[in-house]
Amino acid sequence: MKKLFCKSGAGIGLSLISQAVLAIHEEAQTIIIGKLPMYAFIVFLIAVIISVYFTRLRDKRRAPLSRMFGELEAIHFVSPDTSVAACVRTMTAEQIGALIVMDGERLIGIFTERDALNKVLAAGLDPVSTKISEVMTKDPYCIPPTTTVGEAMALVTKRRFRHLPILENGKVLALVSSGDLTHWLVKDQMGKLQ
Repeated sequence: MKKLFCKSGAGIGLSLISQAVLAIHEEAQTIIIGKLPMYAFIVFLIAVIISVYFTRLRDKRRAPLSRMFGELEAIHFVSPDTSVAACVRTMTAEQIGALIVMDGERLIGIFTERDALNKVLAAGLDPVSTKISEVMTKDPYCIPPTTTVGEAMALVTKRRFRHLPILENGKVLALVSSGDLTHWLVKDQMGKLQ
């Protein structure tokens, strides 16, 4: 009888302990389940922040123009007394759409294909005897190298420029065209498309 009493006491004790453990376990599950939406929201928020951060890093429009310098062509320039015919020959040979006009170290103008058509041919001027200083665009709009690619694209679109000289402390660093900007923005995308 003593054995039976011990066994039943042990059985009752175990059943009471297991019910207490089960109650604690159920209470913990209820707390965790109650906080699950909050944890999911925190994980979602962290994922959004990380994706926004990496998207900004990849957004090439925010890159300064100075990143493009290695990919831009050499700067082609002429003096103000160069003939239009010589400038057009240079532009054709180099396959470029504009020349910078320099007076020593100072930028004084830009001569573009548009200038050749509108100010020389349409006006009936002789390209051989006309000096570039007579038909160039004087004091062109210039931008610093810290200008972003997106800002340069906005200028090109809004002001209808095809070429933007990049200056720093009065020194010409580069000449960027609308084609250069477009090519730089889409060059990585072309590889993905192919």
